[in-house]
Amino acid sequence: MTVMEQRSARRAGRTAPPPAWQPRTDPAPLLPDAQPYRVLGTEAAAQTDPGLLRRLYAEVVRGRRYNAQATALTKQGRLAVYPSTTGQEAAEVAAALALEERDWLFPSYRDTLAAVARGLDPVQALTLLRGDWHTGYDPHEHRIAPLSTPLATQLPHAVGLAHAARLKGDDVVALAMVGDGGTSEGDFHEALNFAAVWQAPVVFLVQNNGYAISVPLAKQSAAPSLAHKAVGYGMPGRLVDGNDAVAMHEVLTEAVARAREGGGPTLVEAITYRMDAHTNADDATRYRADDEVEAWKDHDPVLLLEQALTGRELIDEAGIRAVRDDAETMAAALRERMNTDPELDPMDLFTHVYAEQTSQLREQAAQLRAELDAEAEAEGDR
Repeated sequence: MTVMEQRSARRAGRTAPPPAWQPRTDPAPLLPDAQPYRVLGTEAAAQTDPGLLRRLYAEVVRGRRYNAQATALTKQGRLAVYPSTTGQEAAEVAAALALEERDWLFPSYRDTLAAVARGLDPVQALTLLRGDWHTGYDPHEHRIAPLSTPLATQLPHAVGLAHAARLKGDDVVALAMVGDGGTSEGDFHEALNFAAVWQAPVVFLVQNNGYAISVPLAKQSAAPSLAHKAVGYGMPGRLVDGNDAVAMHEVLTEAVARAREGGGPTLVEAITYRMDAHTNADDATRYRADDEVEAWKDHDPVLLLEQALTGRELIDEAGIRAVRDDAETMAAALRERMNTDPELDPMDLFTHVYAEQTSQLREQAAQLRAELDAEAEAEGDR
């Protein structure tokens, strides 16, 4: 009998792995619910705190108006591009409200609304998309990382910050946001794997809005849900109705608390829908039908909250009108400020690239300064 034949014979008689092998984690508690978790429209909605309902409603209505105004600004040439979150406002707002002031938010390029709901000036949130500045705000001041245009690269950054905070003894949690398309990136795998191994205090929020630009989820992943991916890394997966602001707030608040208490990371998948195109440069009619979009209008996050509030007589027509008027005031201020041409300094290109400028940057800055001085001198001679 050859060596290969002997090995085959031994394998044939083995019915289980060697005794040294044993599962590291019981998968059952990590599995997500079979259906997206909901509160609004169920008996549990009656127990929701009225103050929370009103706040969520005000923020979601404000977010809807913010999205509409930012989209209009692209048509007026005041924004280069805008990736709308119309239809996704519940997940955006819940992500911001679930965090404490000391925590960090790691948004993607689509998550300007989450940054605004966390307290960031709307104009500063749009500065990158306007093309005026690298970020537009001080990340450390606001505890909001720069908007990430490359897909999923913010996820490992969130894990690194959360892990470092825990090593320093800081009571800090990071919440990282990504779209369903971002889960196909290697950065997604690396971030979740490191987070689980290190038990880092980080929450991953996947907004599954159905499409990665024009690619439907069915062509990206064969998993039962994106939340199921959590089990392979050894962390809990939660599947949530992403248009249910109360359910989103509850699940994210629990995940943040769990991370803060040393329980490790959680992957939350929010089932939602992108009502607008991918960006103003996209034609969504080329890859999805109008009746699909129409079907989601009955599950609109603004509508769901309005029904919950009016059903419990927590708001009347005057209250609804006051919320909408407040949102309109915000939009008018944003429109006015964005219609003012900014005063830009080309030398800012070299600011905040490194804590200490390299010799190459100093050389480039000097060259640009000389060119600007020469242009100014030529203008003066005319």
